[in-house]
Amino acid sequence: MTPQQASIEAAKVCNLAPVVPVLVLKDASKAKGLATALVAGGLPALEVTLRTDAALDAIREMASVEGGVVGAGTLLTPRDVEKAKEAGAQFGVSPGATDILLEACEANELPLLPGAATSSEAMRLLERGYNVQKFFPAEANGGAKTLKAIGAPIPQVSFCPTGGISLKNANEYLSLSNTLCVGGSWVAPQDMIANEDWAGIEALAAEAAALPR
Repeated sequence: MTPQQASIEAAKVCNLAPVVPVLVLKDASKAKGLATALVAGGLPALEVTLRTDAALDAIREMASVEGGVVGAGTLLTPRDVEKAKEAGAQFGVSPGATDILLEACEANELPLLPGAATSSEAMRLLERGYNVQKFFPAEANGGAKTLKAIGAPIPQVSFCPTGGISLKNANEYLSLSNTLCVGGSWVAPQDMIANEDWAGIEALAAEAAALPR
């Protein structure tokens, strides 16, 4: 997979809904119910972060949910890429980007949303062929104002900002011409997951899916 093909596929994922849920799952048995609720609420693209021992099993469970498009987040190494692809991940997300990681995703044909925090990082990824990127950490890095400023001289790049984004500030990003969607964890609170409050999560997903962009 070429970087250009990866960005085409990443754009398709980003265009599915205004919000990509960023999910941290400690118990894979909750995965299918969670994915079903989020998809029913209108958020089909799901990012499961590889921060817990249950993450890969959660991806396997979610991959069977009709209408869902499951990806793996926090990809750091080629082994992460291989494990994620084997588990059924259809796309990958990374907090940054290294040549080794990019090469691994290209070799394993896993579309990647690579992370960038500065103009130089965005330009370097664009130079390689990635014109769809993750802006991270969004709020800590200056928020929507910074992303707007980066976009002015680099209009070729579109972003999915992630990090510190909630229902309260999502519109600030979604109103930008260089933002395809946002990533956020507010649609799947840990207490709701633990209590299997799927109706509550579906309602949060529907609220997020209705955000204008």
